Amino acid sequence: MATKTDDVTKTDDERAPEETAAAEAGAKTGPADENAAEGLTEETEESEQSGEPGEPEEAEALQEKGPSGVGQGAAAVVSAALGLVSLSGGWIGTVAAARETLVGQLQTASTASVGKQVKEVYGDAWHTTALWAGLFALAALITGVVVLARPAFGAPGRPQAAWIKSVAWAGVSLGVLGLLLAVLKYSDVLIALPSTG
Repeated sequence: MATKTDDVTKTDDERAPEETAAAEAGAKTGPADENAAEGLTEETEESEQSGEPGEPEEAEALQEKGPSGVGQGAAAVVSAALGLVSLSGGWIGTVAAARETLVGQLQTASTASVGKQVKEVYGDAWHTTALWAGLFALAALITGVVVLARPAFGAPGRPQAAWIKSVAWAGVSLGVLGLLLAVLKYSDVLIALPSTG
């Protein structure tokens, strides 16, 4: 009751400083709050337009991308290339066979029997070529199998690209074929040395 009476009895000059102080306090907080709210709204709109991962859903989507499969594709191509090399013996096999021929010529006396000369000069070189072809075929086979088995140990729910599977299967097939031919050549079942007797 005393406060109401005091307010009524105050003159305009006495009330003016109190009203001015209240108005200044309201002016300081009111527009600043509105500006801050507008600034937050603008920042959220800008982050949505720029595509920044501000929300957890966007961050999870970026993490789910995972590996692109480039390594698996490269390994599949290497497997197929090794399989092709195993069929021809490759440059390394040719050089190794030529070296074995030279060693056979140096170690075999001219007075040795024809059978011994053929075996030392040509037979060992043929077996060396078959051995190198088998090594390339084995490498192609292992690489192709690793590429095909990789998705089982990778991220679940991410299928392997069809072209990677196709090239890896080609590498495995060429590796098996090259390995079979190498074994047949090395064991003299395929293109055996001519008989000298």
